[in-house]
Amino acid sequence: MRPELGARIGLGLAALGRPGYLNLGHATDLGEPRSVAALRRNAHAVLDAAYERGVRAYDAARSYGRAEEFLGEWLRSRQPRDVFVSSKWGYVYTAEWKIDADPPEVKHHDLETLRRQFGETRERLGDWLSLYQIHSATPDSGVLENDEVLSELVAMRSDALAIGVTVSGASQAETVDRALALGIFDQVQATWNLHERAAGPALGRAYHAGLNVYVKEALANGRLAGREPAPALDAAADELGVTPDALALAAVLAQPWTAVVLSGAATVETLESNLAASAVAWSPQLERKLAGLEEASEDYWRRRAALVWN
Repeated sequence: MRPELGARIGLGLAALGRPGYLNLGHATDLGEPRSVAALRRNAHAVLDAAYERGVRAYDAARSYGRAEEFLGEWLRSRQPRDVFVSSKWGYVYTAEWKIDADPPEVKHHDLETLRRQFGETRERLGDWLSLYQIHSATPDSGVLENDEVLSELVAMRSDALAIGVTVSGASQAETVDRALALGIFDQVQATWNLHERAAGPALGRAYHAGLNVYVKEALANGRLAGREPAPALDAAADELGVTPDALALAAVLAQPWTAVVLSGAATVETLESNLAASAVAWSPQLERKLAGLEEASEDYWRRRAALVWN
């Protein structure tokens, strides 16, 4: 039986909580003005549409500008039932609502930051928070070797709060395997899409170990959403009568280890297009047609690093 529309598609708030982001077309999506009040209204509209269409998983982070604030306001005003709210610690938002800030966020994987940001998240999301994650663990950050941080996370873990880890970069598989070896996490979140597939086997191992697997950046920051030329994807989508983003998301939903794939939609229109993925049947024929989209992991992450915020 096919899941209810939106049930396996969650909403990530990276593009909703701040005026600048590295998604292709982000500036056009948000339009003008990009004031706090304007983004609050837009975020609440997208959240309303997501809930109405069956989305139940919502993912934020301390570094997503005012995303936790907007999400918390929406939760308290709407009192939605049966939602699963997650957030992340480890990056500090430094852009101060500027679009061209360099850098817009800075990684801090130390105990002091964990404690401070967890308090800030609780203040904004309260008891709605069900999952707290390390934001973008990598081998060079050392966070999965930091005994103080790991002990603090284990102490936070309870029936009401799961703990997880998100990964990024060409070392995703290595980091997922390190997290599995620790045996303390309930969930892992990684990038997997038709361009970047390297983490797939490690995510399969996480799934078989009993962890929930979230997939982020399934549209490669807009590259697989019809916002840059992708002739093979566009042709396959046209043949099926669907949008490129829906087809690319369907590829993620077809992976046996995917629990939730996160939409990064910044508008209701984009969200609705993303949610159409639930009705797209993935097939071996599509897999063969689109296999050529895969890129070397190092090349993919080098290109991602070169994307300009807005």
